[in-house]
Amino acid sequence: MTAPFMPKATAKWLVDNTALTFKQIAEFCEMHPLEIQGIADGEVASSIIADNPIKSGQITREEVERCEKDHEAKLKLSKEAAEYMASNKRKGARYTPVARRQDKPDAISWLLKHHPELSDPQIVKLVGTTKNTITSIRERSHWNTNNLNPRDPVLIGLCTQSALNAAVEKAQKKAGTKAVSATSDAEAS
Repeated sequence: MTAPFMPKATAKWLVDNTALTFKQIAEFCEMHPLEIQGIADGEVASSIIADNPIKSGQITREEVERCEKDHEAKLKLSKEAAEYMASNKRKGARYTPVARRQDKPDAISWLLKHHPELSDPQIVKLVGTTKNTITSIRERSHWNTNNLNPRDPVLIGLCTQSALNAAVEKAQKKAGTKAVSATSDAEAS
């Protein structure tokens, strides 16, 4: 699933007008549950005007009611919205503002420290960097190694929590299948 058209505005409306859990809203809007809690507390997105996802066709009233009854259920985009989002997927590299570019080495350092199971191509896709930069940070030969401060790429805005979770899950599955095949190879000999 892809994020709604205006995630914070949608999240604000869902917080104000439904009985959905923070987790449900966070998953639907591809945000962190703490951001949703901040919206509910009025600390985040206070100046943003709430956007009704039912009026805009992102979800149906029935879908909201279904998820309000079952707090483990996940909200699903309407068919029309899902088709629209799929047809408007961008191809190629995404733009990172100049102000965020210096944060990339910190994010790479954090990913290498907290999620060593991630492959270099996964880190490249998450942060929008190069394999050479990842290698230099891993080998501590990066020009700014002494000043690197590992920081979560989600919190500094380089990737979404759902993209990070998906990459980690994929890497863990891949590592798990390799571990299982290595164990069965050892048992066979």
